[in-house]
Amino acid sequence: MTTTRYDRRMYAVMNDRRAAAFYATKGRRRLLVGAHIVLTGVGVGGWIGTVSAAGLGPVVLVAAVLVPWVLLTGMLNGSTRGLLELRGRMLDERQLVERDRVRALAHRITLWLLVAAACAAGGYGVLSDAEPRAWVLPVLVGVLALHWMMPLWVAGLRVQDDLIDDADDADDAV
Repeated sequence: MTTTRYDRRMYAVMNDRRAAAFYATKGRRRLLVGAHIVLTGVGVGGWIGTVSAAGLGPVVLVAAVLVPWVLLTGMLNGSTRGLLELRGRMLDERQLVERDRVRALAHRITLWLLVAAACAAGGYGVLSDAEPRAWVLPVLVGVLALHWMMPLWVAGLRVQDDLIDDADDADDAV
């Protein structure tokens, strides 16, 4: 298959190492994933608030969270070198296998989160006699966000630190 200009551009963007200091180590990637989870939760909560609450507060919250969320998403995609964003023809065999593993693990995690959400929502409905209309939308939006972001979070946590070339170390020592 031939690569397109779009494929080459996306490959260059995903392999740009200028922000590598932010995700060079496992600890930094964990911090990025944690911050991304928090911002996603705040953004989803704000979005739910825009649907169910009056006023501009939730809209302002979503707008304030959007820029840092996009930056963190870009850093996580860069840390995985575009594992989930690049087309399959731009990935080598090792990356394709890793992408399949990440998606399978994320799918299993999301499955159990869906089971937990369904049980919690059902239990809440039974115990409180609450109208399902009041809690179905927030639960569905939250689960949708988890399903959408889980592969990126799993990939960000699974990526290995870059190997340091011994020749570079020898040059640095001299």
